[in-house]
Amino acid sequence: MSPNPSRRDFLRHLALGATGYLLAPLALIPIPPALAAGGTLQTRVANHIASLRAQGLIGAKDRVSWSVYDFTTRQKLVAINEDVPRQAASMIKPFVCQAWFYQANQSKKLSYTPEIRKTMERMIRSSCNDSTNRIMKLVSQNAAGKGPADVERVLKRYGPGIFQDTRIVEYIPKGGRTYRNLASAGDYHRFLEAMWLSKLPYADEMRDLLALNNRDRMVDGVATMPANVRVYDKTGSTAMLCGDMGIIVAPGELGGSYPYTFVAIIESPVRIKAYAAWMKRRGDAIRSVSDLVYQDMKARHALA
Repeated sequence: MSPNPSRRDFLRHLALGATGYLLAPLALIPIPPALAAGGTLQTRVANHIASLRAQGLIGAKDRVSWSVYDFTTRQKLVAINEDVPRQAASMIKPFVCQAWFYQANQSKKLSYTPEIRKTMERMIRSSCNDSTNRIMKLVSQNAAGKGPADVERVLKRYGPGIFQDTRIVEYIPKGGRTYRNLASAGDYHRFLEAMWLSKLPYADEMRDLLALNNRDRMVDGVATMPANVRVYDKTGSTAMLCGDMGIIVAPGELGGSYPYTFVAIIESPVRIKAYAAWMKRRGDAIRSVSDLVYQDMKARHALA
């Protein structure tokens, strides 16, 4: 596993960029005191989502799914609409990588070359759609030659218990307007759990890929997160979806580390015209829920 202690410093320097000044930090949505303590985490997250809807940060018609799993206690702490298929957007990209890894694990004819690695890095770090389509086509070439559906077939052949609600039917179109590929928060959780516990072929490579520095919605912009948390994630963004799925590894006050999964999906029933404003509000809503979850984990495990 690749530790990622300097993630925030990297992003801070990235934000400086050519402009020469630091971009304004993302607003942290305050958590009402009544939600910060008392009741199960499931209940507090559900109530906080209702509060975010009342503030207009999540729309009244937006559909949501959430999942949180604590590896230390082996407990599912949050499961909201977990088994409902939602648009996958770019969160499907780690699944595409995994399909190729399944094939490579089964065939001596396939080699994990530096070129394949770089293509997958572009998929995850830069969310490159062309690179994603390239890997999808390679998976199809090594299967039935029927296009994107081969990716789904490979996943369900080798990981039927993981990819239960996954549906892959299209390459990512030009402009990134991908709305037809589906997965559930439960699928993402099961994938992340299997990856973390090395129950997938090339799990170490997948962890390295998801640890690549990129802008996430579960740690970046959440002021309560310590600088040395490690993040393994992939976001998804379209004019109909804002999401993130990954693993946060938080340090304890007295040492050790405490990993947990965090999956958040906010899906609009219609395409949004004011994309930037919509995405920022939903992204901040996800950060706010992540903050609530981290505060709960901090109390459970005496995190830093």
